[in-house]
Amino acid sequence: MPSPSWVLVLGGRSEIGLAVARRLVAGGTRTVVLAARRASDLDGEQAGLRAAGATTVDTVEFDADDLTSHAPLLASVVERHGPLELVVVAYGILGDQARAEHDAAHAVAVLHTNYVAHVQMLTLVAERLRVQRAGRVVVFSSVAGVRVRRANYVYGSTKAALDGFASGLADALHGTGASLLLVRPGFVIGRMTAGMDPAPLSSTVDQVADAVVDALRRGRGEVWVPASLRWVFAGMRILPRAVWRRMPR
Repeated sequence: MPSPSWVLVLGGRSEIGLAVARRLVAGGTRTVVLAARRASDLDGEQAGLRAAGATTVDTVEFDADDLTSHAPLLASVVERHGPLELVVVAYGILGDQARAEHDAAHAVAVLHTNYVAHVQMLTLVAERLRVQRAGRVVVFSSVAGVRVRRANYVYGSTKAALDGFASGLADALHGTGASLLLVRPGFVIGRMTAGMDPAPLSSTVDQVADAVVDALRRGRGEVWVPASLRWVFAGMRILPRAVWRRMPR
């Protein structure tokens, strides 16, 4: 599958989103639109993409938690750049598990960003892709949502919900000309997990980005990073609950 002429990255500071964009640019994509809070302060991200070969790097203000902004944002970027070709949905927060267990507002904030804000944006994107009968969207789930662990159940539960929604949406898009790539990485060593001990079978940001771009080019519908996690979690799903609840992060 050839590289798109332009890509929209929702979460324009995301390490993985930017790494995916750089690889797409190296493969022929010429325009990148970065949507993020404080969009005027993305000089470094723009410079990195231009150095990779992008001819145009636009920035647009985007607060994922402001649901009223989603539809106008999509309308504005389509008006400027044309029909959506590839949308990389790369926003999200890890949250503080210890705080979320006692602070209901914080738990709801994690859910709102990681699930509610994704449901609305993905629904809006999918509707545009259906009308176009073309285009792709990338969604980042996590193995944390395949079987939710006690150690990070608030974050894990949002990924479990998102994974289910995205899986169903992918099926709904089948046959329309549009498609969805669902990405299930394990622990990713990067800015979000700084200071945390890496889990077994961890990946780097670059490894995840490589897997995403490879899956896009192959036209795949889902990808695990690393691939071996698919089989690891096939076994973990049947672990007795008494054992599972003692599993670390």
